[in-house]
Amino acid sequence: MRLTGEDAFAAFGLPGTPGTDAFWATARTPASIPDGDGWATLFLRRGSGAASIGFESWSEPVPLRRWGDTDCWYAEVRMPARLRVTYQFLAGDAAYADPLNPVGAGGERSVAATPDAPAQPHWPAVGADGVLPLPRARIRWNSERLGGRRTVRLHPSGGGGPLVLLLDGDDWLYLHPAMTAFDSAVAGGEMPPVTLLFLPARDRAEEREAEFACRPALWQAVRDELLPLVAESGVPADRERLVVAGQSLGGLSAVYAALEFPGLVSRVACQSASFWWTPDAGDRADPLGGPVGGAVAARLRGRPDLTGLRIAFDVGEHETRMLPHCASVETLAAQSGATVRVSRSASGHDRAGWRHALLRDVAWALA
Repeated sequence: MRLTGEDAFAAFGLPGTPGTDAFWATARTPASIPDGDGWATLFLRRGSGAASIGFESWSEPVPLRRWGDTDCWYAEVRMPARLRVTYQFLAGDAAYADPLNPVGAGGERSVAATPDAPAQPHWPAVGADGVLPLPRARIRWNSERLGGRRTVRLHPSGGGGPLVLLLDGDDWLYLHPAMTAFDSAVAGGEMPPVTLLFLPARDRAEEREAEFACRPALWQAVRDELLPLVAESGVPADRERLVVAGQSLGGLSAVYAALEFPGLVSRVACQSASFWWTPDAGDRADPLGGPVGGAVAARLRGRPDLTGLRIAFDVGEHETRMLPHCASVETLAAQSGATVRVSRSASGHDRAGWRHALLRDVAWALA
């Protein structure tokens, strides 16, 4: 679409002359209109200098154009059907959320969704300036096995119940309001009362990968150190009905735990798990170009007895290169006797797209 004239953005529901105070008083974006089999989505930024839009795991940065000599910068981005994506404005060395978008993901990110993306009930819209509530109960975990100290938070939704271990817990505390969402789902009768355990990951990417790769140390530490601390905390929690929820490398780790520590983990909810991973993946120019299903598929081809394991798999439908890896593990897990649920989310490799699957699949794992 060629944008011209004083009412250039009227087709997006934004009448008025771009850059005027009257225009900015009512402007809300992103805004989408049909475009073939997808959507044309308008983004606006008010400012004095050039900037671009950075999308998470979906697109290369898109530069914003200036409207004449005004303070209005815009980009019309073509999006496919069914997409929810995290983005931020990039200006020089700064990255920040979209002030015209009421749906934020922490102070530096916003969430855009095409009109046909499925709703995500229970997840409140929290702007970039919003402060998410934190659980009152916390555990100072000084792990001998893993080294270092970390703060683990506990929250009994609906009074507490089966323990739900959320890997990358800080993301679900500070970027996406999981505590509020679980409380809402429990109150609505869509899952039983649960106790949430927010386990933070290592800060550095290489440390996170080392901890979440297919190695036993993390799960030995959870079993021998963390769960006893939970028992001593006084927070109601049924540790015998443990659900592990993880995404990306966290999803890989959750499935690994179910395979190697079946007495500990028998219920898993994983989204976009990194099933491409093998011990030598980091040495390849293309880590996703190795054996389909990676190390987990190789383990499953030995046909371990997974009777009693309930595992929900979800992956973004726009994660083209991830889909074969996930499909392989899904099929092999079912053939090994696990009770399996398979779904696809309207997203790429993006936590904003995993939110609904997280609630739905934890509820299913506990059914």
